[in-house]
Amino acid sequence: MGGFKIERCKTFPLNNGSPLSRGHERLLLLLLAAVQFTHALDFMVMLPLGPKLMRELAISPVIFTGLISLYSLFSGLVGFFVTGYIDRYERRQLLLLSYAGFIIGTLACALSHSLLTLAVSRSICGAFGGICGSMVMTTASDIVPPQRRAAGLSLVSTSFSISLAGGIPLGLYLANRFNWEAPFWFIGILSILNFGLILQFLPSMRAHISPTRQGGFAQVLMVVKDSNARRALTFSGSLVFAHFTIIPMLAPYLIANTGFSETRLFAFYCIGGILSLMTTPIIGLLADRFGRFRVYIVLVSVATFITFGLTHAEQIPLWAVIPLGAAFFVFGSGRFIPVQAICSLAIQPSQRGAFMSLNSCSRDLMAGLTSTFGGWMITTSPQGTLSGYDFLGWLAIAAALISLWIGAGVRNVEPNRPLPH
Repeated sequence: MGGFKIERCKTFPLNNGSPLSRGHERLLLLLLAAVQFTHALDFMVMLPLGPKLMRELAISPVIFTGLISLYSLFSGLVGFFVTGYIDRYERRQLLLLSYAGFIIGTLACALSHSLLTLAVSRSICGAFGGICGSMVMTTASDIVPPQRRAAGLSLVSTSFSISLAGGIPLGLYLANRFNWEAPFWFIGILSILNFGLILQFLPSMRAHISPTRQGGFAQVLMVVKDSNARRALTFSGSLVFAHFTIIPMLAPYLIANTGFSETRLFAFYCIGGILSLMTTPIIGLLADRFGRFRVYIVLVSVATFITFGLTHAEQIPLWAVIPLGAAFFVFGSGRFIPVQAICSLAIQPSQRGAFMSLNSCSRDLMAGLTSTFGGWMITTSPQGTLSGYDFLGWLAIAAALISLWIGAGVRNVEPNRPLPH
């Protein structure tokens, strides 16, 4: 990594202590959101493709959730080994390097025609995509002052909503119109365009670099020894467990147990994504204004009832499934917005890169292990219906409630920065 060198743009304004203008700040956040969009879409497009992949590759729910887990597990493992070096290098260079690896993995998925090649390609995507995602959130946290952190990160997080509203439906259309590899061609080409925009417009960011900084595992230990950082990591991990316990098998469950058709998945994700896109910035603003943890309590409370409904969907009318799913995308996925802000403020800026990378890899490992666990808990009846999903719902609810107790003890340790006029 030491030999990796890219010609950089002009010095980042925060390097000399001058805050960014609101307009410049917003433009950079939109650029980071575009990168995060492709990263999010690459992961999430696998979820609605579940029924098609299980049918065309003749794989079981366990194998399918294993494919999803590969991405997360490799993301977490590779992220752990690079965590100690994140804050020793310039942000832009690491982002470009990891994004390049992610693009290679995504194009490899598009060229895959078997379970083995797809599994290898998903592992490559995860290995580089996890680093890329953590670098996006680290860079965004460096750009936005603490007073506006939740709102700023929510702007980047709209990429998830856009991928739900437009990306996943488009991916489903391409898969149904051509083949399951087609969505990955779309993501790969779009990622190449984003790579050029980063190269051209994202400035260098070096303010976090210190010549006396320890690297390697010593940097990881510095983060882990911080009790507040440990609690923040546990807080984030508990929410990931609550979310990914039910997410991977949601589409197969709806189709197998409720009579939901694959064509209705388009509306399911599209409506949920549009509503999430509209509400994500609002959640960020509310979190900054009324308190990030207070807003999180409200989101968890509502999401608890929605989780129960979705995991018992065969007991509710079919017409209620789409509104219930849309509500889950708003309140269930919306829980991550205040959590991201709370965690970004739980560590000093000089250690943010290492912490965010460690947070990202621990979340990915948790998502991978949780997805695998969920797959093992699901069984298929002779009639083709899935059993055990309701039990996963109860586990998700319990984890979300436990996260409230954990998150209540996370402290804000980052000082406020001057705001631009």
